[in-house]
Amino acid sequence: MATGVILRKTSLIDYPGLVSAVIFFPGCNLRCPWCHNGELVTGKTPSAGFIPLEEALGRLEKRRRVLGGVVLSGGEPTLVPELPELTGRIRAAGLKVKLDTNGMLPQALEKLFASEKTKPDYIALDLKLAPERYGELLPRPEDGNSPGAADPEGNKTPAGERLRRSAALIRGSGIRHEFRSLRLPAPYFGQGDLAALAPLTGTSPWHIRPFLPGNCLDPRWNT
Repeated sequence: MATGVILRKTSLIDYPGLVSAVIFFPGCNLRCPWCHNGELVTGKTPSAGFIPLEEALGRLEKRRRVLGGVVLSGGEPTLVPELPELTGRIRAAGLKVKLDTNGMLPQALEKLFASEKTKPDYIALDLKLAPERYGELLPRPEDGNSPGAADPEGNKTPAGERLRRSAALIRGSGIRHEFRSLRLPAPYFGQGDLAALAPLTGTSPWHIRPFLPGNCLDPRWNT
C-alpha cells in the first residue's frame, strides 16, 4: 500500500452527518491551477507530514469508538492500487468510508463497486470544468513525474469521457453520493461550464461553492 499519508484525526465537516478522520494520499492525475492541496498534488509535502499508512490505520483503530467514518481523499485516492483492500479493512473495523475523487479512473471505481465488502458508503465526485475542457487540467511534461502523475491504467480515453463514465457509475451504484463544484472566476468559468456539467449530475445533490484564493497550486490564482 501507499507508504506515506497525511492523517487528520478528527473532522466535523468532511463526512456529512458523521465525526470522521481523513486520510490524504499524495499524488494526483490532474493539475487544477486553483487547487489548495498543491503540496499533495505534486508530492512535495514535507516528509515530516507523512506517516506510514499502517500507522494511520492503527491510530484509527484506537479511535473507532469516537469516529463514525473515514474519508479517503488526496491528491487522488483512486491512484492507490490497493484501494479496494483498504476500503474493505476500514469497513470491517466498523467504520463507514467516504471517497473523494476526481473521476479520472472509472476502472478503479468499477473495482471498488464489484464487491459489497469494498464499496464505499459515500462518494463525492468533483466536477471542475465542462468535460470537453478537462484536457486543460492534465499534467504536462514539465510537471515532472510526481507520485500519481501518470495514469497507472494506461488510460488513453479522453479525460472528459472518463468523467462522464465515472459520474454514470456513481449515479447507478446505489451508493449515497454528491457532486461538488467550485464557482471559479469569470471568464475562466461560466454558465457554459455549468450547463455542460449539469447532465452528469442527474437528480443527485450538486453543491456549488465560491472559489476562495490562497495557497493555490498556480500562485497567479491567489490574486
